[in-house]
Amino acid sequence: MNSQYMRREVFCCETCDELKSFWEKEIHKQTCYRELEEDRQGRSALRKLREEWKERLEKRLRMLDNPDDKEKQANPEN
Repeated sequence: MNSQYMRREVFCCETCDELKSFWEKEIHKQTCYRELEEDRQGRSALRKLREEWKERLEKRLRMLDNPDDKEKQANPEN
């Protein structure tokens, strides 16, 4: 049988502990990175700017959909 098809399972206590330790460190790194990224995004002004532009666009769409309301507000006497 070809050696590439042979499967060897070699596990020992030390290997499992090292593997567990490796993945715990990786998870910790990813968690720290995610927390830093969330903090950075929270401090960013981009979210506030997007909300402001969204409000402006909604107002403009309402104005375009109901031009009569705008005229009534401008000329309350009629």
